[in-house]
Amino acid sequence: MAITEKITDTTVPTFWEGAIPVRYVYTFGLAGEKFFRTVKDKGTFLATYCEECDISFVPPKVYCDRCFKELDSYIDVGTLGYVETFTLSFRNMDGSEKEIPKILAMVRIGDTDGGLIHYLEGLEIDEIAIGMPVKAVLKPKSQRKGSIEDIIGFGPIK
Repeated sequence: MAITEKITDTTVPTFWEGAIPVRYVYTFGLAGEKFFRTVKDKGTFLATYCEECDISFVPPKVYCDRCFKELDSYIDVGTLGYVETFTLSFRNMDGSEKEIPKILAMVRIGDTDGGLIHYLEGLEIDEIAIGMPVKAVLKPKSQRKGSIEDIIGFGPIK
């Protein structure tokens, strides 16, 4: 079947052998661009806030999920948060086993309603507790590129 062939019988399974040429450019979007530019340049996180719904978004969004109001005001929410939940990762992205399991956590940022899922660094599994305070560990400013990889993870507050 050719990639451009029209499907007339939808009950017959179809398949494509070979490579499908797909070209794309991934963008962070308006809010994501502003968020990661601020991480890169200032080393802090941004949120957007909806006054109608009394909800704040980290990472920021350009509209509220609940009332669809446009959100164009950004607030600096710092880099402190707390562990909302966590898990251990025993596998690499390719499915191979990790030598040392990594700890992943959902970290709620400050007093916002949102947060980031990232690694916990500098902690042993028995030291972690739901609700424990953590802070973002960022790459040195000269090494930041404006992406999620600028955030090494979250570590204990000393």
